[in-house]
Amino acid sequence: MINNFLTSIFVLLLSFTSPVTTNFSTSPVTSPKILAAVPENKEVTAKDVYNSIDADSFSLPAFECFSKALKGYEKLKEQGKIKKNYLTVIDFSKSSNTKRLWIIDMESEKVLYNTYVAHGRNSGNEFAKTFSNKPSSYKSSLGFYTTGELYTGKHGESLRLDGVESGINSNARARAIVMHAADYVSEGFIKQNSRLGRSLGCPALPNHLNKKIINLITGKSCLFIYHPTKAYLNSSKLLS
Repeated sequence: MINNFLTSIFVLLLSFTSPVTTNFSTSPVTSPKILAAVPENKEVTAKDVYNSIDADSFSLPAFECFSKALKGYEKLKEQGKIKKNYLTVIDFSKSSNTKRLWIIDMESEKVLYNTYVAHGRNSGNEFAKTFSNKPSSYKSSLGFYTTGELYTGKHGESLRLDGVESGINSNARARAIVMHAADYVSEGFIKQNSRLGRSLGCPALPNHLNKKIINLITGKSCLFIYHPTKAYLNSSKLLS
């Protein structure tokens, strides 16, 4: 009888105890390192994630670019469309003479690579200005991609890409938009031509880094190609 009474009192007391909760984001990129740096009961923001990234000896992408990349990365992660914690960011608002591609390990929160990348020859000269999803346009396509499988083609070892945004980059595989090595993606080419070389729409990489990069990010990691084109920013469902 006494035991039953004590049990009832204990259950009653528990009913008045508030559950322990936090306002921390449940984002796929939230890590102990980020949570430790954020005050208790404060939601983790894109700025918190950005500030937690170790650039090592590299630079970081501009926050405006990164915050959009992060937003789409989180959504694709939640949808199960990406399986690896690597985020590749390309900022085509920058000159092709600058290192405008970053590969970020979102688990260790560290920049692994920062290098040159080509845009399509009909997208612009030194700067990419126009973009297309149309076959034979020889233009780059903006938006979010998932990395596919490796294969060996006319440019050697290459990586297939799948555009996940309908009408924006969804023809990537049919257009053979892939990551591959190119002689024209080098500092030597820039010195001789005052700009990086251009592709037929592929995000082409330097010869000496291509194999390392594509073997790292192959198999459903996230790639984001950014440019502040309003038509894209206003139509992307992953950024809404």
